[in-house]
Amino acid sequence: MVDETQDLINMIYDKKVSNSSQNPAEKILRKSSKAKYQIFDEAEFTRGREVLGEIIVHGMLASGGTDIDWLIEHKGSFIILEFKGFHNDKINIPQGQMIAYQMLHEKLNQSTKCYLYIVGCDDIDFSNPDSPVWIFEMNQWKNNIIPKNMTDIFDQESNKQNKFIVYREYMEEISVEKLREVIDSHWKEFE
Repeated sequence: MVDETQDLINMIYDKKVSNSSQNPAEKILRKSSKAKYQIFDEAEFTRGREVLGEIIVHGMLASGGTDIDWLIEHKGSFIILEFKGFHNDKINIPQGQMIAYQMLHEKLNQSTKCYLYIVGCDDIDFSNPDSPVWIFEMNQWKNNIIPKNMTDIFDQESNKQNKFIVYREYMEEISVEKLREVIDSHWKEFE
């Protein structure tokens, strides 16, 4: 009886293994090439960020602050990327940050070329070139293609805040691989 049961288990298991390996609907995950730049000492990187957080203290008039996530310069022209995480299919961009980006974009384009992208993403694995991100470029913002909401149109109880709310549906969905191609196309344009 034990042998028959074992044979039955093996037969069922082998059938499941062979069926699952032949299932064409299974998604194959690709991996990107090795990252060009890596953080070698994560503890030191984190400590450096914490030290910067100590600049603004209670009692000062200045508050807030933000950074530029990625600034690429090539032959005097620029590509700037700001990454924002989605929450309930929307990203939040502080008003001051967006004003600064608009002015930076405008000033740089007066004397050179500058592309400034806002990139919305979920909990993403950038090493997977097929992972989706959502983008818009600053010219779309300036030309009112992206609505400038300061209140959540889906939440009647939300008050106006010092941030812009951009909904996923107004952004273009592309893959991480396509985003890399966009960046490289601008790099080539700057040659």
